[in-house]
Amino acid sequence: MDPADPPATPGIRVVTVPYADPYVDAVLPEDVVAVGPGTGPSPWLDPGYLAAHAGGVDVVHLHDGYGHLPEDEVVSWTETLRRTGVPLVLTVHQLRDPRQSTRRRHDAHLEALLATAEVVLTLTPGAADEIAARFGRTAIVVAHPSIAEPVPGLGAERGLVGLPLRAPCAALPDPAMLVRAALSGAVNGGGRLRVFLDDGVEAPPVFAAGDSLEYRPRKADSWTAQLQELHAVVLPECNGTHSAELEVCRDVGTRVVAPSCGWFAHQWSDVVTYDNDEERGLDPVSLDAAVAAALTRPAPRPADRAWRTEQRAAVRAVHAQVYAQVVADRTR
Repeated sequence: MDPADPPATPGIRVVTVPYADPYVDAVLPEDVVAVGPGTGPSPWLDPGYLAAHAGGVDVVHLHDGYGHLPEDEVVSWTETLRRTGVPLVLTVHQLRDPRQSTRRRHDAHLEALLATAEVVLTLTPGAADEIAARFGRTAIVVAHPSIAEPVPGLGAERGLVGLPLRAPCAALPDPAMLVRAALSGAVNGGGRLRVFLDDGVEAPPVFAAGDSLEYRPRKADSWTAQLQELHAVVLPECNGTHSAELEVCRDVGTRVVAPSCGWFAHQWSDVVTYDNDEERGLDPVSLDAAVAAALTRPAPRPADRAWRTEQRAAVRAVHAQVYAQVVADRTR
């Protein structure tokens, strides 16, 4: 947006999908009116609901929450947006949805949404370049703002590496291979490995001597604290584009070992990468080396809170300008 564009005036009514989550809450300008309801999946994704309530909103801002819809329903929804005249703002968080087994559905969703959006946002220069190359749209790059604060008085254990294992899916390489490679890297770097298991996920059969490997449940309500206790954490997915967990680690001072897929290293320069993508799969030797390398560096300091606060204010200002501009364009 042009810095000379007017800021959003109080009273602009914005539907966000989802209605609320840590990222949406962080970027939404304080002087706009967030339109509910807050239930999920959002009723605003239903073309009938959108048509019936379009007169009560000024902007629809789509972030996520549409991946379950068939392609034709997303096309129908975008056609309804055009008919009603409600401008669409789209933030592309994922160019490859790790929750889906193939690219096909998400690519079809993006094609329909990018053809309709008045303004496109994304989180990294690499993602913006990919959007331009694949879909012919220019995206405004806005940094991912802070979504967590360090837990006071909680320190990290030097040499402790974390690996979250969630339910098996197309984005997760073989769990035993992941654990073996991460464990080898942790031991080679003079540390040990802590594997976090989601509910219902069993520990893979990996032998480890002594206390070099332990398993713990991942606790959603204290995940920030669990990450803060680590020297480094491995992001295990073989596809995806950006990571909110990476930003939490940045906030609390935990080094991130990130896969080579997506644009994770564009989110934060202080990231160690390893080879893991959808085409070539996981390279366990690369993960071993990356974990060991991560432990040779001191753990990063938590992000400066004053700087993160300024960054969040700047991101909100961009959103305010975008909303003001699309509303002004609609009334011309």
